[in-house]
Amino acid sequence: MTLRAIRSPLSALAFSTLLLIPFAARAQEVAVTSDTDVAASSDDEAVSAEPSVEWPLKRLTCVPYARLRSGLAIFGDAKFWWARARNLYEEFAAPAVDAVMVFSSSKRIRKGHVAVVTGIVSPREIIVDHANWQNHGEIDHNMPVLDVSAGNDWSQVRVWDVNTSRWGAHVYRISGFIGREAKLAAAAGS
Repeated sequence: MTLRAIRSPLSALAFSTLLLIPFAARAQEVAVTSDTDVAASSDDEAVSAEPSVEWPLKRLTCVPYARLRSGLAIFGDAKFWWARARNLYEEFAAPAVDAVMVFSSSKRIRKGHVAVVTGIVSPREIIVDHANWQNHGEIDHNMPVLDVSAGNDWSQVRVWDVNTSRWGAHVYRISGFIGREAKLAAAAGS
């Protein structure tokens, strides 16, 4: 066995552990409060928290971040997630908390993009967490996304620009939203 063969799994494990540290700390913080406080505060926090940027120790892209946060076992560029989720996971046109929003490929985002929905503000606005939106390997937390489609169908959106504190100038096409529950598990009664 080569040194590289040993080091690669360890590096992946260490990387995953570093990403989970903030979530583990948040889970411990929530465990201290009562159940009623958690139900009331988690919805409020997702909707009212200010957008923020986290700089992980290692540059991060949207795909591994969304995979880690959502639990979806989908691989490859974000532009392929919608097609690869078919017959494996729930797909829907409207956002849901913990779903993955799939951005279609375009001239501006050639590999597509994925983001995890963390809150629903209104029928036309949601909050997402996503990585590498600014192309610097960062994690953007509590970023608002606005449905700007003519038919209110979430097919086109604008994303909040944290640098200017305004809605972004570009409109992005959305393929849809992918749910965490596998269709096969649901059919088997699990």
